Amino acid sequence: MDSREFRNCMGHFATGVTVVTCDTEEGIHGITANSFTSVSLDPPLVLVSIDRKAKALKYLQNNNFTVNILNEDQEDIAMHFAGRPLGEPTFQLVEGKLCTRLKETLAYVACEPWAEYDGGDHVLYVGKVNEFNYTSGRPLAYYCGKFSNVLPK
Repeated sequence: MDSREFRNCMGHFATGVTVVTCDTEEGIHGITANSFTSVSLDPPLVLVSIDRKAKALKYLQNNNFTVNILNEDQEDIAMHFAGRPLGEPTFQLVEGKLCTRLKETLAYVACEPWAEYDGGDHVLYVGKVNEFNYTSGRPLAYYCGKFSNVLPK
């Protein structure tokens, strides 16, 4: 199977854009991720899939994390945490109950580690949600390798 063509095919599934943050002895770390989903309501569980080559992988293992769901105006934040900054970052951080999160996101879910699974070239982290909040707004979406709007203006 041609992995590039498979990736192109999967890119036709529009997703939201998140930044996963966690606290470490070295400071706050984050990674942009669009592979995120709700798993269970009872108990409340979510899943994030992280590439094994990602620098942030080692920080997430057995660590609390927050999934920050970005709004349509936060493309620069997504790019910053993807390692491709568009300039000086414009985000602010907030100390949460479990770990640090981004300020002024569309939503966030703060998690403690629940399980970790082999996902081929990715690691699947399942977190138990301990805190969450959301606001109204428009999400930042990703479709066919580009940021996109999913809602008409």
